[in-house]
Amino acid sequence: MRWFNNGFLILSAQSLFFSTVCAQVSSDIRYNQMGFYPSMQKIAVVRNASNTPFYIVTPSQSDTLVKGMLTAAQTWSSSGESVSIADFSGLKIPGTYQLIVPGLGFTIPFAVKPRVHLNLAIGSLKGYYYQRASTPLLPAYAGTWARAIGHPDTTVLVHPSAATTQRPAGTIISCPRGWYDAGDYNKYVVNSGISTYTLLSAYEWFPEFCDQLTTNIPESGNGIPDILNEALWNIRWLMTMQDPNDGGVYHKCTDANFDAFEMPWYDIQTRYVVQKSTAATLDFAAVMAQTARITARFSSVIPGFSDSCKQAALSAWNWARQNPAVYYNQSQMNTQFSPVINTGEYGDGNVTDEFAWAAAELFVTTAQDSFLTVANPLSGSVDIPAWANVRILGMNTFAKYSKTIAAKVDTNTVRSRLVGWTNWLTSLIPSSPYQTVMGAQSWMFSWGSNAVAANQGMQLLIAFRLTQDSTYLRAALGNLDYLLGRNGTTYCFVTGFGNRSPQHIHHRISGSDGIAAPVPGLLAGGPNPGEEDGVTTYPSSLPALAYTDDQNAYACNEIAINWNAPLVYLAIGLEAILSPDGLPTSVPQKNLESIVPNGFALYPSCPNPFNPSTTLRYDLPNESKVMLKVYDMLGKEVSTLVNHSEAAGNHHVVFNAGNLPSGVYFARLTAVPNNGGKMYIQSQKMLLAK
Repeated sequence: MRWFNNGFLILSAQSLFFSTVCAQVSSDIRYNQMGFYPSMQKIAVVRNASNTPFYIVTPSQSDTLVKGMLTAAQTWSSSGESVSIADFSGLKIPGTYQLIVPGLGFTIPFAVKPRVHLNLAIGSLKGYYYQRASTPLLPAYAGTWARAIGHPDTTVLVHPSAATTQRPAGTIISCPRGWYDAGDYNKYVVNSGISTYTLLSAYEWFPEFCDQLTTNIPESGNGIPDILNEALWNIRWLMTMQDPNDGGVYHKCTDANFDAFEMPWYDIQTRYVVQKSTAATLDFAAVMAQTARITARFSSVIPGFSDSCKQAALSAWNWARQNPAVYYNQSQMNTQFSPVINTGEYGDGNVTDEFAWAAAELFVTTAQDSFLTVANPLSGSVDIPAWANVRILGMNTFAKYSKTIAAKVDTNTVRSRLVGWTNWLTSLIPSSPYQTVMGAQSWMFSWGSNAVAANQGMQLLIAFRLTQDSTYLRAALGNLDYLLGRNGTTYCFVTGFGNRSPQHIHHRISGSDGIAAPVPGLLAGGPNPGEEDGVTTYPSSLPALAYTDDQNAYACNEIAINWNAPLVYLAIGLEAILSPDGLPTSVPQKNLESIVPNGFALYPSCPNPFNPSTTLRYDLPNESKVMLKVYDMLGKEVSTLVNHSEAAGNHHVVFNAGNLPSGVYFARLTAVPNNGGKMYIQSQKMLLAK
């Protein structure tokens, strides 16, 4: 028996009974699968147990660092579960641990360490690179998810709904770049607006951190931070959506119909820009004004760009003033014009919030208070940001620049309204059996509920920056805990992260590229009791459980750029605030999956998680030059097991991981047939639990 230097008692596991009572990983224990910051709260939710001991142990289960008691059980009406809380926040020593509840089982090993969400910040931002249109994704940047160019969008037709004298129907224009909006291949200005704003806002609030954050994209190292490089890919597309003759902005660049589940280059439908709308034009004006003030700092790299953005914003604002109620109503449009358009509508019949947002961004950028006489950014209610509810975005910008605008704006009101709303959010936590803001009320579970959680987290971080009250910081981290596993489904909802993440997202690229793993870094929509897709694989209609990892379940398992954006903000914000020196270390990204032919297989002979010594088996359909390597979660090679030619048939090799820490690893097998056939790659995800 010995005492650790933080006062926790360590017992020899030989005196306990974990090996006989806790013989399996338990799905009844829900926690942030990425791990915990040493200085912050550490909470797990335990189902079907109450007022019983729990233990935090080393992965070998040879030492116990914490013994605690589960709280009394509470029933969560949103899931019908009886759950208790295991709070081990006192554990502040960095390391790798497991949580054990005798009679239930134990967790996969998790980390307590600084920068515990750095890879998530990088990965969720890199997710936008994988959504780029009009460019090939090269292996040097996309790894296994490299792909050919799709949708060059250099011959886009003006739809009859968008026709003008200067640009009649059928006029060919060029609208390259941009991000695919979600699981489909269309590009929507309205949804791009809030998505781009959120990435730019992450830079504005945390510039020192973002200056150092690299994601290995083609623009890396060009003198502009990668978060801005990625945003600029979409911003340059947005600029092509403005009609230079009048300043109005087309609502979307789209196919007439959603395409099949196929890779982008197979979609050869005619592309159109459709009707200009007030909502799209105001969203454009807001983002261009924001971009203008940010890119002014980089005038030596992109000379004149800031001025171009400002002029584009002013031109869009003037069009919206002259056309204040041009709403995009797709059904109505389809009765008047052909071809009929059946893709995402993003219709919005109330643009008072868009006017308020655009006015705020233009005022902060230009210092001209005439914008505030047209639309008052402080009017109306405060609510969760969403593509159709953007008023709070202007308030966020006012909060960020409160010192420079105080002479003309009541910044005390800005602060009190934003903080007052987040006070209401945090007041919900004590009554939540999961001890999170997210899910504290059942209405939060809807289409894109995970974006609700992430956007709540963003607003909580802004409240923390305004007040330095750690209540908001803890609440924001709690919402990230929810997204990464502390939820009723046990999923870490970000592809490629955690121990159990979605494998079958509603995403055409992931569903048609022939790669087993989905594109990484994408946030699934999350529980949605509406179940509008009609899929029958939902395990429950209860709000917190209404999620299924099914490609067809677009109501809960699609991805979208406006869902990823607040996740990026939340991960970056927490890392910037909680990392010891405020700056990250660049982490190279490698991807380890590819297409495999029949008869080519790699698999461990033991179940996951595996012990330090395990046998990897692989089948070869042809005599081949074989390379079998093991990588950690960051893409760093940790072992070369095979590097020579082998005959067709079954093979095996022992992988000894005795010198490696517990965690996620990938075994990657590359084989080049000696007869000159195509090279194939396959990888196997493995969970090492010591």
